[in-house]
Amino acid sequence: MKGIKKNLTEEYLYLDFSHQAEGCILPLHTSVTLFLLSYCDCRIFKVCLVLTKEGTDSLPLRDVLSQDIEIQLVPRQELPPIVQNCCLPAVVEKTDNFCRAGLAVVLRHIIQKSYETDPSKKEILELLGFKKTCLKACAEVSQWTRLCEHTIPLAIENFLRESLEQPTAIPAEVLQLEKKLSEPVRVHNDDKLRRQKLKQQKAASAGPAPAKGRVPPLEASEEVDCASQNLELQVAFSKLTVQEGPAATSREPSHIRKAKASDLPPLEHVFAEGLFFTLADIVLLPCIHHFLVIICKKFSDRLTEFPLLASWYQRIQEVPRVKTAASKCGIQFLQLPELLTTSKERYPQLSEATTGEEQNDSLFIGGPRPTMTKLMEKGIEVTLSPHPCPMWTLDWNSLPAAVSPKEGRMSSDRALRKQQQLNNLAYVVMSQAKPGDRIVDFCSGGGHVGIVLAHMLPSCQVILIENKELSLIRAKKRSDELGLSNIWFIQANMEYFAGMFNIGVALHACGVATDMVIEHCIKTRASFVTCPCCYGFIQNTSKFNFPKSEQFKKTLSYKEHMILCRFADQTAVQLPPQRRLVGKQCMCLVDLDRARAAEEHGYSVRVISMEPESCSPKNNMIVGVPV
Repeated sequence: MKGIKKNLTEEYLYLDFSHQAEGCILPLHTSVTLFLLSYCDCRIFKVCLVLTKEGTDSLPLRDVLSQDIEIQLVPRQELPPIVQNCCLPAVVEKTDNFCRAGLAVVLRHIIQKSYETDPSKKEILELLGFKKTCLKACAEVSQWTRLCEHTIPLAIENFLRESLEQPTAIPAEVLQLEKKLSEPVRVHNDDKLRRQKLKQQKAASAGPAPAKGRVPPLEASEEVDCASQNLELQVAFSKLTVQEGPAATSREPSHIRKAKASDLPPLEHVFAEGLFFTLADIVLLPCIHHFLVIICKKFSDRLTEFPLLASWYQRIQEVPRVKTAASKCGIQFLQLPELLTTSKERYPQLSEATTGEEQNDSLFIGGPRPTMTKLMEKGIEVTLSPHPCPMWTLDWNSLPAAVSPKEGRMSSDRALRKQQQLNNLAYVVMSQAKPGDRIVDFCSGGGHVGIVLAHMLPSCQVILIENKELSLIRAKKRSDELGLSNIWFIQANMEYFAGMFNIGVALHACGVATDMVIEHCIKTRASFVTCPCCYGFIQNTSKFNFPKSEQFKKTLSYKEHMILCRFADQTAVQLPPQRRLVGKQCMCLVDLDRARAAEEHGYSVRVISMEPESCSPKNNMIVGVPV
């Protein structure tokens, strides 16, 4: 029985519109979003193309978009205020204060809304992958999200633009994707499928394997290769028809059951993330299509460098509705020649985002004392600025119930500690804020900080930015109960927030998220009040290298700094007092490095311990003001 279609609130979807090169007239983020809308047959959004510059001609749209996609052009200055502060794509309900911004967040939202509108479309929800986590982790945490959401679209757009003028190098990101497709696939029932594959391979080597009408007759030397892929294809396409998987088989023979895991054949990629067609394939298809158009047109001799990408590109056309959706978005699939080469182990020079030295750091064992001694010899010691008003507190008893963290589904003890934490942050922010200021609560979670500030500072605009949808929805519900009119909610990674602001706040932003907040504030010349957390998750990223300050760089190596970060997490109350003391000292030194780095950018910075210290094991505040 088909699910009942639901009537949902109409939402506005805003996409960039600008001329691109070689037939790709839309920015790739826009092409990807329109492709997903077509694939889902989703019509609940009002699609608005935002002109990036005056005088942009909309005529080419008629050549690449079908008439059933209703689109209107909107000048950037006419965007809703909340959208003007975000990088596109973005989705917002009309007259609402809740916005979703960024490619991954918007695409996941489109999938959820399409399924809610028509629950019979289970294959649409399958795009979110196992446990519904496809492209859920933010790009700073997940290298895969970053590759799909940022680096591949940007690299291919640059490639398209540069190829107009002169021969250009193949983007390293494309080579990285080709290499990834050569790596073994890991799935939740990995062992079972690999044993099935071993059984299939042994059967194929014993005699001809039936082709089942899917492929033309093979030479004898090719039969084992095809049989080794049959299982992956069966699993992949059974998922696409919304079945549970391959048909149940009888118990495996003894020699298959007893085979060592190390002797089992690896599973090979059918689609980008592994065996199943997911949102990652939706994102990559328009990007790789336009890349292959240029390759075939201008550098056809180089096509053999991408046999796995070409195979993926051909296979994705077999997915139901993909060809129809692509044609509605102006994508006319290429017919590629069959490439028989393999790219396995062809790109040893391509590494992950971290260097070899950094990858080995997790194995580095050493105590913090030699590192702390090394800093002391250079005159760098644990120093904390005095708390400006240690006894100050909000009058929680007189505040509306929805302001209190007790409304946020936590125990009374934890709620008390959260109130104490909020006392510290609220005092610092309220002592700095002026009427008309804009305050951003980064990594806002359920909105404990932002809601308190919006209530206490009605003349200021408060913006909550959070990647987790359910947390932000809970915060909005509490805000609605209070009738707050000076608050916005943006579901996005913080790098998609592009607005100006005066004060940035972050309570327990994990790992490098604290550093991202400080960097965002420095770029805007805004004050910052941050309370770091999860020091053990700190590591070099595409944006940051540690140590951060010149003073620390001259004294510590990356490995030595990581020792401080790992031990900075050892401040839990159940640990021995001496161990907690060392943890607190390491915590202060890591934050001192952050403070020194901000000072190098023209800030006056203090590292303060929150009062009472028992309010949290992670009780440091880093407070910076531009000078």
